[in-house]
Amino acid sequence: MSMLPGDRTLPIPPVDQPARLAALVAAVWARTPLVPKVGLVLGSGLGSLADGLEDVTSIPFDDLPGWPAATAPGHVGRLLLGRLAGVTVVALQGRFHLYEGNDPGLVVQPILLFKQLGAEIVVLTNAAGGVNPAYRPGTLMVIADHINLTGKSPLLGQNADELGEHFTDLTDVWSPSLRERLHAAGAVEAVKLDEGIYVGLLGPNYETPAEVRMLRGLGADAVGMSTVLEAIAARWVGLEVCGVSLVTNAGAGYDGVPLVHEDVLAAGAEAGPRLAKVLRRFIAGL
Repeated sequence: MSMLPGDRTLPIPPVDQPARLAALVAAVWARTPLVPKVGLVLGSGLGSLADGLEDVTSIPFDDLPGWPAATAPGHVGRLLLGRLAGVTVVALQGRFHLYEGNDPGLVVQPILLFKQLGAEIVVLTNAAGGVNPAYRPGTLMVIADHINLTGKSPLLGQNADELGEHFTDLTDVWSPSLRERLHAAGAVEAVKLDEGIYVGLLGPNYETPAEVRMLRGLGADAVGMSTVLEAIAARWVGLEVCGVSLVTNAGAGYDGVPLVHEDVLAAGAEAGPRLAKVLRRFIAGL
């Protein structure tokens, strides 16, 4: 069952998620009995990590109930279940974005599905612009915290109490212990990892130089168009969260170079193998 093109925008409040998730779980388990321990979201240019999965079951987004095909460049649009470094994982090769016209409830549904399938930890990755001028293209930044400037929340509307607390605490949304493990994995693999604050905006346009200066003043180190709603939803349902931003370009106004999405994908192709090594080591140690 697939969505009609106009269905992307239909509101999915929390109270509607359990029934939708039950249909998704049934569709996945009709393909594979695997119970994942870790959920992975592979952002722009980072889908190559999926090549390292073993015994893979691959399900296109639009083969799953209520999910449209992915439309963002660099996002293949598949749900993958398999093993990575000996650990059972479910991976999203691509994701749903607000800027595609998707309702917040759809944007976070893959994360909620991870939990329903059995995952305990979710690793979120993304491509981002460098707001901190020291974070040049190619920087891998462990996310220490986030600022949600999308104006959206996946928790708006009547709650589904069986999934989580409506007034979700986000004090430690980005797990300190998992961040330590990421840095340890980077050290073993000799891959430099920075750390900083990610700010999520609506998109799809890039930021103006004035907006980049404003975001830096707010304490942001990197900016992108995803991840923040997924992190909120993950904590809502009790998943432990960590993540890494791949800085693919300098923020607008820093180097005078126009921003184009092809550069994002090219930077992802260059840095993807470095991030893949870190994540394999990290997952192997869980």
